[in-house]
Amino acid sequence: MKLFRKLRRNLIALGKVKSYIIYALGEIVLIVIGILIAWKIGDLNEIRKNNIVEQKVYESLNEELNTNLRILNGLVAEYPRAIVRLENTLNYVGYTEDKITQGTKDTIINVLDKEVSLLDGSINSIINTTKFEFIESADLKDLIIMYPNKIQNFKEQDAKIKLIVANRLKPVLEKYISLVDMLPHTDPKYDSIRKYGAKSDYIGLLSDKEYQNSIIDRMLQTQIQFDHVKSLRSKTKILINTLAEELD
Repeated sequence: MKLFRKLRRNLIALGKVKSYIIYALGEIVLIVIGILIAWKIGDLNEIRKNNIVEQKVYESLNEELNTNLRILNGLVAEYPRAIVRLENTLNYVGYTEDKITQGTKDTIINVLDKEVSLLDGSINSIINTTKFEFIESADLKDLIIMYPNKIQNFKEQDAKIKLIVANRLKPVLEKYISLVDMLPHTDPKYDSIRKYGAKSDYIGLLSDKEYQNSIIDRMLQTQIQFDHVKSLRSKTKILINTLAEELD
């Protein structure tokens, strides 16, 4: 800059006003060009930063969705078996004592309700923060917005089934079934309690209206949940495929 000022003073001293004006204009042009270049570099750096953030958002979301897909694939295989087991339990109503086999008992006392934890941390973080602005695809944005509602439907239905098991099914089971039946059948250390402990009343249980209603309600709610799972799995696959297109 000192060199430029010296040149300007020399031009004025020599009376070369025209040359001075041309030189001054040239200097201004150079300054403007420098500013524009710096501005452009800043824009490119900002774009690069945004691209990095976008890539990280996509990768985190992709990992979460693929985890959910693996869980949902397992549920699609599991729920039909659970529904069949409940249907079989209803078919035991009217059985006489001599028809109650060990397999029948095992089916009746099976009240296991698998804990399922679908992930939604990444997708909620995207929706509720500025990360959403980094996503360019309108289709992907629409899918992301709708996805948490699908997960919420699943969670609400899962909670409904758990209430049936905890508040209706287990109490009536405890009324008729001795927990001795849930002990390992081949372990000799339980022989005494099996021989002298209170016996289960499977016929009374199967004849109990509250038990029958609880099994029917659980079966119907499980069928509804199975539909939720299939729908959620379909949406998850679509979202994964759309995300893959953005990652390519």
